[in-house]
Amino acid sequence: MIDGRIIRSIGGLYFVDTINGLFECKARGVFRKRRISPVVGDYVAITILDCKKMVGFIERVFERKTFLARPKIANVDCCVITFAGASPSINFDLLDRFLVLAEEKKLEIVICVNKLDIIKADVVEYIKRIYLPVYKVVFTDTFSNVGINDLKVIIEKKISVLAGPSGVGKSSIINKIVPFGAQKTGEISKKIERGKHTTREVELICIDEGTYIADSPGFTSLRIEHIKPEEIQFYFREFLQFIGKCRFNDCLHLNEPDCAVKENIGKFISRERYERYEFLYDELHRK
Repeated sequence: MIDGRIIRSIGGLYFVDTINGLFECKARGVFRKRRISPVVGDYVAITILDCKKMVGFIERVFERKTFLARPKIANVDCCVITFAGASPSINFDLLDRFLVLAEEKKLEIVICVNKLDIIKADVVEYIKRIYLPVYKVVFTDTFSNVGINDLKVIIEKKISVLAGPSGVGKSSIINKIVPFGAQKTGEISKKIERGKHTTREVELICIDEGTYIADSPGFTSLRIEHIKPEEIQFYFREFLQFIGKCRFNDCLHLNEPDCAVKENIGKFISRERYERYEFLYDELHRK
């Protein structure tokens, strides 16, 4: 047996990237009995049936580090939350919802602000003031390649997904990151006689050994109703150093006295982020 990574699945076929090339595999029937369904991103062990035809069987699915349901993908390390600085302008409420979902999954988070060439200076300063103290922020421009190398360094040796609304340039960023000829998915197109973009299934593009990026928009749903209102505080990263230092152990950082979180608004916690925490807590509390 050899090990590899599932980079795409179509109609019960799994395409596994290994050191010996790309194998078209089926999963053993035992997986159905155990209610295990291999997904893109899974690290698996396969048995080779035919070396020339590059076909085999998946024998084992190794334990997952992470799992995302939308898109269905395993072992993601990094979420690159991508917005355009202009055209369309940034919806900061939407950005914070993406951040909450990525924090919930315990992913490494990078905020990528694209279209640097048309962003107003005051927007850049606002982003730097609110988010740069808390997160990695990369400003990119796919026309001049500004920031693209910085992004490449961050995602090296990781499985990454780009998440963000439509029209912000995620596809253009991927096209800049992936060097010509690096996409092993071309082999898939030959096997199934379909064009690369004829399916909406999530797919991992191999940039380099151990480095993959998903050609999916990332999270396709921003529903946060599954999160309990008292838990949302843990998904605002700048709150964490103050949680547990309030007078009350069950402090929600709203109207309670001697709240360490509220005492640091305007210092280590921006008022804008705190107000969005209040809004999201109230939204979840009323659900």
